[in-house]
Amino acid sequence: MNTAVAEVDLRPAAPQNALLEGFTRLDNRRKFTLVGGALALLAVLMVAFYMNRQADWKVLFANLSDKDGGAVIAQLTTLNVPYKHADGGRAILVPADKVHDTRLRLASQGLPKGSITGFELMDNNRLGMTQFQERLSFQRGLEGELTRSIQALSSVADARVHLALPNQNGFFREQQKPSASVLLTLHPGRTLDRAQIAGIVHLVASSVPEMNPKAVSVLDETGALLSNPAEGQAGSVDTQQLQYVQQLEQVYVRRIMDLLEPLVGRENVRAQVTADVDFSMTEQTQEQHRPNQGTEPSAVRSQQTIEAADGNGALPPPGAPGAVSNQPPAPSTAPINGQPGAVGVTAANGATAASTGLKRREQVTNYEVDKTVRVTRGATGNVRRLSAAVVVNHRTVTDAKGNTSTEALPAAQVEQMTALVREAIGFSQDRGDSVNLMNSPFSRAKSPVSDVPWWKASDNRDLAQSLAWPVGMVLLGLVIFMGVIRPALRDMRRPSQARLASEGAGASGAAGSQLEAMLDEAPERPGLLPPTVSADAPEVLRLEDARRLAKENPVAVANIIKNWVNGESSGAVAPT
Repeated sequence: MNTAVAEVDLRPAAPQNALLEGFTRLDNRRKFTLVGGALALLAVLMVAFYMNRQADWKVLFANLSDKDGGAVIAQLTTLNVPYKHADGGRAILVPADKVHDTRLRLASQGLPKGSITGFELMDNNRLGMTQFQERLSFQRGLEGELTRSIQALSSVADARVHLALPNQNGFFREQQKPSASVLLTLHPGRTLDRAQIAGIVHLVASSVPEMNPKAVSVLDETGALLSNPAEGQAGSVDTQQLQYVQQLEQVYVRRIMDLLEPLVGRENVRAQVTADVDFSMTEQTQEQHRPNQGTEPSAVRSQQTIEAADGNGALPPPGAPGAVSNQPPAPSTAPINGQPGAVGVTAANGATAASTGLKRREQVTNYEVDKTVRVTRGATGNVRRLSAAVVVNHRTVTDAKGNTSTEALPAAQVEQMTALVREAIGFSQDRGDSVNLMNSPFSRAKSPVSDVPWWKASDNRDLAQSLAWPVGMVLLGLVIFMGVIRPALRDMRRPSQARLASEGAGASGAAGSQLEAMLDEAPERPGLLPPTVSADAPEVLRLEDARRLAKENPVAVANIIKNWVNGESSGAVAPT
């Protein structure tokens, strides 16, 4: 029995760095390619990180004047803070993580100087200031405080306040009263109602001593006078009145929709209401005097009674005291049949006076005159007339086959809905209100199909532009990695041809010769007869292929055996 043993060197190799060993096995071209690809990938990552960090910008200051903007930019350059312009140069942007710190550092240096200043101007009083300068500083501070208060309103974007404060002098009999002017810049799409304008007027008038609210003028950015309109414009259209009319009409429309929508569906009814509102202010004063006649009672306002009596029978001087009564009596005329008597005494009371003495009584009674004073003021905002127009869609009907169609509503149902609309708006025949309800099919407009391709749509283009940088950087990194770095890494893991040749040369002297001996040797098996195997058996064919491979490429076969040995045990013996 002959056996051939293939001795394999299984001593552990010295530990080495796999990456360094693989890099050293590469040729110079592959080394340069790998280093260049790594640098390019690192550059792509740095650019992506920089673009991500620089994308978050916040507004530092907005609506700056040219002077303040230049001062702020100069200071930002000194502080090494990156910035950029926006909104046509009216806004300055800085990185989001530096906004608050930069604002505080600029505020410590008094920037921007164009900001509104109030009474803090009085903190910088200089020694030797004149009375005029002190009064001017106080006026500027008061204007700044009023401007800050007015800008606190949500509709006001900017404001300027001008005060005219005359110098008060105790030697003048008539002191000139102060006045003010306010210029407002409103936000786009916003307005001020009468109550807000009156609030601004009273705010300014209450902040200045002895200022009359009528002496405050409020203007908008277009130069229109908002406060105290001229007498010729007193009857002009008021914005607040228009808003009231619109709100009133919307209330009536909402009532109609709330009643009809549950009956015909949400999208099957349309309603419009027109309200004629009277905003005229009328005042009527009526005074009536009626005589106290007939059975109507009369009220006594005052009553005076004078009684006088003289027992001597001497008559007092008749008439009222004075020069006329002291004159001698003129010849009096008597009736034809009567006897003449004393002046001021008749025949009837003359005898009485002669017998009982003189008695005189005077009584004065004053009555109240019947007087009626009526003052009538007409209320504003009275509804003079209402007109309602309602359109109801045809109802949808489904037949037995499932086909849908539309048909008009019954006349009785239309009449019932008309009655509901009248009750909802408070219909009044005396007022001249009108309600018109029509049943007609609605025209459903089809949404237009856009002929613009999807790649030309504005939304898709904006999305593509926003994703261009990130996607482009990712694709560029993948191209560099897959096309340059990955092949180089594969070559680093693969043994070089020189090493394979050296290993093949070494193995051909030892393992190769032993392998050839193992293959060429015909071993003798004692005590056993060789099995009879035909030449066409699969085992024989595979054995012949293995022998042919070992002769043609002994290096590959040696590496295969080496891998087997390293993977199975610390030593191996190949029997034949």
